[in-house]
Amino acid sequence: MRLNVNIFICLFLCAEVSGIQSLEQVPWLPCMLVDERTKFSDEGHAETQYQHRDAGLQFGHPGDSALNPNTITFLVTGSKVDMRKYIEGAVVEHQLQCEIRRYSTEGIQVRWPGLGAQDHDIWFTCTLRHTNGLFVITSFLRHTPATPTPGQADYRNWAAIADREMLTTSTVMLVFTRTPSVWVGLVKQPSLHCQFDVDHKEANLTVEWSVQRRGERTTLFSHSSRSGQREGGGVELKGIGRGDASLTLPLTKQSSEGTYVCLVSVPPLFGSHDITLHIMEAPRVSLNVDSIISLVDTEKQKVVCEAEGYYPLDVEMEWFREPSGGGGGLLPEKLDTVLYSSHRHHQDGTYSLSAFFLLHASLHDSGSKYFCRVSHSSLRMPIRKSFTLIVTEDDSWNLLWLFFGCGFILVMVATLCVMLPRLSSARKANKRKPY
Repeated sequence: MRLNVNIFICLFLCAEVSGIQSLEQVPWLPCMLVDERTKFSDEGHAETQYQHRDAGLQFGHPGDSALNPNTITFLVTGSKVDMRKYIEGAVVEHQLQCEIRRYSTEGIQVRWPGLGAQDHDIWFTCTLRHTNGLFVITSFLRHTPATPTPGQADYRNWAAIADREMLTTSTVMLVFTRTPSVWVGLVKQPSLHCQFDVDHKEANLTVEWSVQRRGERTTLFSHSSRSGQREGGGVELKGIGRGDASLTLPLTKQSSEGTYVCLVSVPPLFGSHDITLHIMEAPRVSLNVDSIISLVDTEKQKVVCEAEGYYPLDVEMEWFREPSGGGGGLLPEKLDTVLYSSHRHHQDGTYSLSAFFLLHASLHDSGSKYFCRVSHSSLRMPIRKSFTLIVTEDDSWNLLWLFFGCGFILVMVATLCVMLPRLSSARKANKRKPY
């Protein structure tokens, strides 16, 4: 496989030097052929073994020589359907995965209505997948063998493929999505992308959307071009005429989560993509205190951090303390006295949770910052809400001493006010007495 990748990189760089930058003109893609070998037990049960074999997609014309003769080559010849034009935003040698598999028509014996098709054609699927989940493309490759395979070509009767064999194919149909996985909030109206392309007009086409939830499958939309019958909604018929079968969902709620399946069929081929819809709602975080709390030494206060309106349930809430001045570069201290409420489930499907502790004010803690950190799968970075604690001395004893001091002075003044007149009267009486 490493040899294949090196050859492709060389070809890609040569195309860049010559001014060719479009992926539609890339001549070769490294792939993996997932081959199948089926064995049957004495009881008739089939056991399938998978073999991963190096292969490559080569784009060209019938009769071209293999660019890499040391591997299996699928020569994709001219067709109205070209998978390369749907590859966007991918660095091919790093972000594009190519996988080829055999395809069984499951007993449907219908000659493909495209040009050059034969009754004994055999089929392969080629799936191009962006490693970051930007798109998935499934193409159907038709191959006409020089010697027809006796019987129908399926998993019971696969024709062997040699290690350096070249198979000339053409792309007859593809199904493509740019939304393999969708994350959306509540009360939104997302569009699930599904696009297709067929090599002939007026195809006997069927488009169907369904959703799978907890093992149950529900049909959301279906349309048959032959009968003209249509059921459900969310897909524009004009769009189908252009190859766009994207589905617009109604306003989302918690029950909107599930696996949505876009199926496009032109007998004998059935192409589909699974699109996973995830509901995610970020929490709203608040504290029951202001950004600065002023308390007296030894005073207590309950501090609550509230996370509201989040979905799904995987929220994490923590309280930390950061000493005054940043703590000399030390990491914030996680509080181990935090208590939690139970999760509260709301009518819209979201949840709420409280994390609280009892704050004991002390003078050495004055200036410290406390913060609540909330982590959730809907957040790239945790949410932080903080407050600063200011602690002052307890002046109650000073007031008590002041009270007693003032009282003592008043008593002394009152005593003097009473005693002084008496002393003055006694002095005058003493002066009047004869000796």
